Amino acid sequence: MAFSVSSLLMVFFFVSLNGFQLGFSSQFGNFITWEDIRIENYFGRMRITDRDNSSRVIMVAKDGSGDSYTVQGAIDLIPDFNNQRVKIWILPGIYRERVLVPKTKPYVSFIAYRNAETVISWNTKASDRDINGNETGTFNTATVDIQSDYFCATGITFENTVVSVPGGQGMQAVALKVAGDKAMFFRVNILGSQDTLLDLSGSHYFYQCYIQGAVDFIFGSARSLYQDCILHSTAGSVGAIAAHHRNSADEDSGFSFVNCKVNGTGSILLGRAWGKYSRAVYSYCDFDGIIAPTGWSDWGDSSRRSTVLFGEYQCRGSGANLENRVPWAKTFSFEEARPFLDMTFIDGNEWLRL
Repeated sequence: MAFSVSSLLMVFFFVSLNGFQLGFSSQFGNFITWEDIRIENYFGRMRITDRDNSSRVIMVAKDGSGDSYTVQGAIDLIPDFNNQRVKIWILPGIYRERVLVPKTKPYVSFIAYRNAETVISWNTKASDRDINGNETGTFNTATVDIQSDYFCATGITFENTVVSVPGGQGMQAVALKVAGDKAMFFRVNILGSQDTLLDLSGSHYFYQCYIQGAVDFIFGSARSLYQDCILHSTAGSVGAIAAHHRNSADEDSGFSFVNCKVNGTGSILLGRAWGKYSRAVYSYCDFDGIIAPTGWSDWGDSSRRSTVLFGEYQCRGSGANLENRVPWAKTFSFEEARPFLDMTFIDGNEWLRL
């Protein structure tokens, strides 16, 4: 393929901006490192074919200068059951498409250098009808659906443009769904309104991400650590950040928010008990005054108050006043909070080398 001057300049700019060094990395394995979200050996790369299962960069460019015009087209170039890292470099642009990374394609990276300029966007909502006239349903609305293991992404915006209205039915609209195990997101934007991020299953790490929504905008049954993230409310009245689902005390899942900033509009609950054993913990977080004084909801089922694990540890800001919190929420001691404070919560020592 011929490289345009603009494409070459983009490569140099990306490498310079992030302090990356050209060169091939031989580090492959069942873990994620910083190398997995860097562009390396771009000039010497080969296109991915069924005969070439080595780690290379596939470039996506809307102007036709890359290997694919679309993100999905780049994924389709990856052979099933690849056993080494494949990096999909997405050049700036708004990619109006739905994207699926199937379970048969692990070790995939989405890489861009500026998330405000590289956007994957769509607008499916739960009440939409399929070709057979059936409702789509919330779980099938994702703009980007990650089903594979060891996925990672940086510098990209995932967006669902449907805007939920108060009392609206079927307005759930997922921007990003993560159903694979061991995924890492670094400096990505996840934008939506109701049910923005479906953190469905597996262990995941969100670091320095921006997540926006109004109602249950982080929901699912995963075990995930959100560190140094911005959780931005667009609620017009009462909304909620986290709706975790956990049906048994034996399930090792939950959402842990550490040193995150909560800001935006409306009045927002920290969490709602979607499942009987729902678990969500905020530690060292900074709350603007938009936090509803009660803090938490039992989802209309008072029996969940004795089984959920909702709580806060040393949070700050005008929304961190605990005086009017529901009495069944916890105020942790350090020893009680310790399991939620770092990567040990997601067994990060087993699959993250950051």
